[in-house]
Amino acid sequence: MQYKKVEKDYFIYVEKNEKVMETITRFCVEKGIRNAKLSGIGAVRETEIGAYDTVAKEYIRKEFSDVLELISLEGNVTLKEGSPFVHAHVVLSDHQMSTLGGHLFETTVAAVGEFFLREFDGDAHRELNADVGLPCICLEDKF
Repeated sequence: MQYKKVEKDYFIYVEKNEKVMETITRFCVEKGIRNAKLSGIGAVRETEIGAYDTVAKEYIRKEFSDVLELISLEGNVTLKEGSPFVHAHVVLSDHQMSTLGGHLFETTVAAVGEFFLREFDGDAHRELNADVGLPCICLEDKF
């Protein structure tokens, strides 16, 4: 992994054969990043994505071993149980230009992984919401 920092922005290059979620999470831990916005593009393989079943309160998970274009990754970083937690969704494309997407559990860079992380001040964190069945964001200000 390589990165360049300008003020509170980081341009992060996750290199071939590195795991994306693992690498970005480790980066946030090492840099003390508590809250951030995350976006990215690239080419990936060995990808696991999912969709949350709101009735069963569990993820439907699917794995894809092929090389896929990472058309878009959007996500955020908040604290979960005191540690940085990366929550990301992706849109992927195969070589027939068909797309699929969902919640990203993990993926490995096949060629390049180019990510932009914008850190922001705040104390956004996650706590279990029993009604939803997931650790949801808790923000400082409420309406």
